[in-house]
Amino acid sequence: MFRRGNCWDNAPMESFFGHFKDDTYINECETFEELKAEIDDYMDYYNNAKYQWNLKKMTPALYRNHLLQIA
Repeated sequence: MFRRGNCWDNAPMESFFGHFKDDTYINECETFEELKAEIDDYMDYYNNAKYQWNLKKMTPALYRNHLLQIA
């Protein structure tokens, strides 16, 4: 999995950062504090409001709680 040229180990992070760049307005940030606030807002949105097909159409937070209830 860690061999050079194997795309499967990078695919989840590349997908996340692709969505991150599409969904945020980091180019409009003029200060570091604005950038931090934009990233924090996106992380909150991603974990608590963005439904994902591969997580049974749940948010990551809902899916985690769902798995904890099953176990």
